[in-house]
Amino acid sequence: MSDTAPSRLELLQFARRVVVQQARASLAQLDRWIAEEERREAERRRGGESQPTPPEWLVEHGLNRRNVVAVHAGDCWTVRKSGRCVPVSRPQALEALRQQVPACSQCRPDTLLGFLE
Repeated sequence: MSDTAPSRLELLQFARRVVVQQARASLAQLDRWIAEEERREAERRRGGESQPTPPEWLVEHGLNRRNVVAVHAGDCWTVRKSGRCVPVSRPQALEALRQQVPACSQCRPDTLLGFLE
């Protein structure tokens, strides 16, 4: 072991190497965070683009899945998570209304379809 202490210049050069090393590590971390956020943004954009368009009309089945209990517009907020609705065409929705299936009182598909009893 040497008895001589490092010079002031050697200490400053050492401090500079440490700062450079820490700066590179910090920049690398920031670059990883940026890349991760860019990946997430791209996934969100792809996810939004791949969402299927909602059906125009829905019929809601009862708990036994046999009887039809209501006709809804495709964007009706009351049936979003019920899991008992199936998409139907405009003629099928009109036919259900003709068969006395009640229209949803919230989205009023009978009015939207121009169905007059």
